[in-house]
Amino acid sequence: MPTPTLHTDRLLLEPYRPDDAEDSITLLTDPEVGRFMGDGPLSAEEAGALFGRVFTKVYAEDLFDVWAVRRDGRYVGHAELKRTDQVDGHEIIYALVKPAWGAGLGTELARALVRHGFDTLGLPRVYATVAEANHASLALLGKLGFVHERDLAEANGTVTRVLVVDRDPA
Repeated sequence: MPTPTLHTDRLLLEPYRPDDAEDSITLLTDPEVGRFMGDGPLSAEEAGALFGRVFTKVYAEDLFDVWAVRRDGRYVGHAELKRTDQVDGHEIIYALVKPAWGAGLGTELARALVRHGFDTLGLPRVYATVAEANHASLALLGKLGFVHERDLAEANGTVTRVLVVDRDPA
């Protein structure tokens, strides 16, 4: 099933378009945005290659849902919902451009991803992996009912928190 378009009160999540390349690369190379993502901010070359794979691999093979996030027609972020072996389930991934921080858009975005996982994909639970030092995302996900499941020790000495929210909390 192709990536669907999702709507929230203020956001539009839609499949990427080729003309989103510059905005996507800018987001993924921003040091502040990328400091808690994977191994950190990407180089422009890495971000460009990743953007290309969205079309040549992810969309072409219908692997998982990945969205450009827009507010008032402008690109403000990136979102994914995909199955990962790291959590043995489906994980939400999201990032917003710095000017979009602090306005509650992250909460709105994460809520939409969880709702899509439960209501559309029929998932019993949704995961998130968050750097232990990323207090803003940990607090945001806590507001949405995510609870700490376990910690993962990373090779660089940092800790990643595995969080989970169940469709029907016990």
